[in-house]
Amino acid sequence: MSNTEKTFHTNPIMKNIYTADPAPMVCGDTLYLYTTHDEDVLVNDFYTMYDWRCFSTKDMVNWTDHGRIFSLDDIEWADDRAWAPQCAERGGKYFLYCPVHKKNGGMAIAVGVSDSPTGPFRDIGHPLVDEGDWNDIDPTVFIDDDGQAYLYFGNPELRYVLLNEDMVSYDEKTGVVKIPMTVESFGNGSHDTGTSYGEGPWFYKRDGLYYMVYAAFAEVTDKNGVEVPRGDNAQINEHLAYSTSTSPTGPWVYRGVLMTDEGGVFTNHPGIAEFKGHHYLFYHTGELPGGSLFHRSVCAAEFTYNEDGSIDTVPKCSGVCAV
Repeated sequence: MSNTEKTFHTNPIMKNIYTADPAPMVCGDTLYLYTTHDEDVLVNDFYTMYDWRCFSTKDMVNWTDHGRIFSLDDIEWADDRAWAPQCAERGGKYFLYCPVHKKNGGMAIAVGVSDSPTGPFRDIGHPLVDEGDWNDIDPTVFIDDDGQAYLYFGNPELRYVLLNEDMVSYDEKTGVVKIPMTVESFGNGSHDTGTSYGEGPWFYKRDGLYYMVYAAFAEVTDKNGVEVPRGDNAQINEHLAYSTSTSPTGPWVYRGVLMTDEGGVFTNHPGIAEFKGHHYLFYHTGELPGGSLFHRSVCAAEFTYNEDGSIDTVPKCSGVCAV
């Protein structure tokens, strides 16, 4: 590392643009970070998001901005809500899974394909998943050791499909599978299913154990300890929680809080990556000037696993050191 390079990077990672929903992908000696982009000027005082961005690093502190890599302008059948993506590589091609609002419909999952991790990505021309409802958001993709690829997604329910080898279609015989939303699997919480699971799943495997990390809503109680319905306290912020399984399709077992909601904004979104022997949790806050629930900023924190595979609560931090 030259003397001109930084050895520590303070959070947020990107300081000249509002970014959210981090999705890391490691290829060789490079970590690529895909994000959404919160526009400076809001429309209807709501999330105003039209494109997806990519950044890369070889050391976690010096980042290259690859700009816009995919946008709503590239998806003829969509008209709004360029929400949380994730990218995966297979056979030398890169697949970017993105939730969007379908024209005259609900939310659906688009796929962009590229020969490069930094794009540009080309839409396949139709939704990959389109159930005609609002659940089809926040896709997370994982290719298991046997070659089977899984695409999980959903708010308020967690669902999955078995991706075919082409990565742009799924096993329609199995169809869309709904995961049982139980307290045993996702903890007791105040979201619509009565569990803590909210949205933003991140699916991966480590040492034979499958992890599902997600944005979560805690159980809300009043001063007397009586549970308060979420509708009566709608601005409770999301924290991050996780569940594990010995199978890629569950049953899932709730393991606890990964990151608390203090110091955050209404939403959060996890992204987990192992890079050069270190483990990182990516998340977002409202730390940049002008930050808010609609103007978010991606951050990173290093963490370690316990011997049993569990993860202690990860604090929001000032930044990370070079690797």
